[in-house]
Amino acid sequence: MKALRSVPLLALLALTSCGIPATGVVQAGGPASGTLPLTPVYFVENGALVAMPRTTERPGDPEAALRLLMAGPLEGEGSLGGLLTEVPGPATSAPLPTATADAPGQPSSDAPTVTVEGSTMTIGLPPGMDRLSDTGVRQMICTAAAAYRLTRPSDATVTAEVTDGGGWRVTASDEGCPER
Repeated sequence: MKALRSVPLLALLALTSCGIPATGVVQAGGPASGTLPLTPVYFVENGALVAMPRTTERPGDPEAALRLLMAGPLEGEGSLGGLLTEVPGPATSAPLPTATADAPGQPSSDAPTVTVEGSTMTIGLPPGMDRLSDTGVRQMICTAAAAYRLTRPSDATVTAEVTDGGGWRVTASDEGCPER
């Protein structure tokens, strides 16, 4: 008996759907998007490292994060805002053969190279950028390791070796990097 009662309901539903044309795909703007990907970049404030979020097109890429570091603090964060860097960018390092006039806060095109094997990272400084201060090395290691961990979370310590073309090298880990 219950089956007979549902027949009129099904007929009513079939009739009400008649006359509704199929529209297909309707173009109505760009694709849906969420928040922009961010990567932490470590600057110096009152002698201590602090992580500042930066928009990136390549989350999880240590080289992209180091280009953002070399660009320096954004306008308003620098001398007025108290953020500093001990990592020279193209404007503050010795002239590079391929140096570009990057704007403050914009990624540098003369960035270090990064290779990773397991939990060991090698950061090669670009030509013309020589030895860094201890703070500059920490900025590089913390920035590169934090970017790497964005897409590869792990409890394992990342060990990094920072080198220049002249034989200088410093090895340290991301232990002790401030939380992002």
